[in-house]
Amino acid sequence: MKRLLIGGSSSKLFHLKEFADSLENLGVECKVVFDAQIYDGFPSRKIKNWFQTRSKFNKLIDEFKPDAIFVDRQRHFGLASAKTRIPLIVHLRGDYWKEMKMAKETLYKSPPKRLALWKWDQIGERCFQSANLILPICGHLENITKEHYPTKNVATLYQGITPSRWYHAEGMSLNHPCVGLLQGAVIFEKAKEMLILENVLKAFPHITFYWVGDGPYREYVLSALKKHENFKWLGPLQYPDKVREYLSEIDIYALVTGIDMSPLTLLEAQLMEKPVVATNVGGVPEIMKDGETGFLVEKGNSQQLIDKITILLEDAKKAKEMGRAGKKFVTDNFSWEIIGKKFLEITKKHLSL
Repeated sequence: MKRLLIGGSSSKLFHLKEFADSLENLGVECKVVFDAQIYDGFPSRKIKNWFQTRSKFNKLIDEFKPDAIFVDRQRHFGLASAKTRIPLIVHLRGDYWKEMKMAKETLYKSPPKRLALWKWDQIGERCFQSANLILPICGHLENITKEHYPTKNVATLYQGITPSRWYHAEGMSLNHPCVGLLQGAVIFEKAKEMLILENVLKAFPHITFYWVGDGPYREYVLSALKKHENFKWLGPLQYPDKVREYLSEIDIYALVTGIDMSPLTLLEAQLMEKPVVATNVGGVPEIMKDGETGFLVEKGNSQQLIDKITILLEDAKKAKEMGRAGKKFVTDNFSWEIIGKKFLEITKKHLSL
C-alpha cells in the first residue's frame, strides 16, 4: 500500500492523525479528512449538507489516488467510497447493532428522530455490506461482527496510543485520597452502571470521587450522585493537556461502565502509571491485565468495586507496582508503531495491498 485515505469525525481526527503518522513512518502516504466536510447528506444536523454533491469527494479521489480508503465511522463518506473501485476498510469502534437498539429505546423515540435513526442504520449497513475489510477495535467486537457478517474479512485492530504524550503534568489540584473517572455519558447502558457508585460513595465518605465527562445522560447520573459530598463532577476537559493534568493528579483510575469495547482512557490512565479498577465488560479485559495492572470487577457489583479500591488505598506498594506494570503493558502492546505494523499485516493478508 502506497497511499491511504482516512475519513472520520471531527472528535477522532486527533487520534486518526496519530494513526496516519505511524503509517507515514512505515512508508505509507496518508491523508486524513473530516468526512462530513467532504461528503454528507440527510439526516445530517446541518440541513444545508443534505444537498451536497460528491464533487469534493470525487476531486479528492482524483487528486490523491488512494490505494485504499479507511473510514472510522459509517456515514455518507463511506457510501461514496463504496461507489469507487477502491478497497473500503471500515473501522468499528463500538457494538453498532446493540447501540442502535439502545438508541431506539432511549433517545430516538420521537417520529423525526426515529426517521433519522432509520436512515443512519440504512447507511451503516450499506457501509458494512460494501466493505472489503471490517476492523473491530477489540477481539470481543470481532466475534460480534462475525455473527452479523460471517463471510466478510474481519480482523481486530486495537486503538493505538503514543506513550510519549502521557507524562506527569502539574496544573490541577484535587483532594486526596481520590478516585478519578474519565468517561462519557453518551450511551445509556454505559452511563447506567455509574449508579452503583452510590454504595461506593457511602462506603468511602472521606475519599473524593471525581468524574470528568459529559453527554445526554449527564443529568441522569448527577441526579443520583451529586447529593453525595464526596462526589465531584468536573465536566469535560480539554484534550489532551487538561486530561493529562487530571490523570497526573488522581490516585486511582476507575472505569465504571455497562458496555465498552476499547476505552482509550483506560490506556491513558495506565500510561500515567495509575492503578486501574474497571468493569469486566466487552473488550475491557483485553487492554488491561487483571491482578497485574489493576483489577476487574463484575458488572453491577458495588461490593467488588469497594473491595478493590480498598486494596489499592491500603497497599501503596501494590498500587505503585500496578501503575508501573500498566505503563509497560500499554507501551509494549498498543503503541502506534505496533498498531501501524499490525494494520499493514492485516491489509496485506486480506486485501493483498
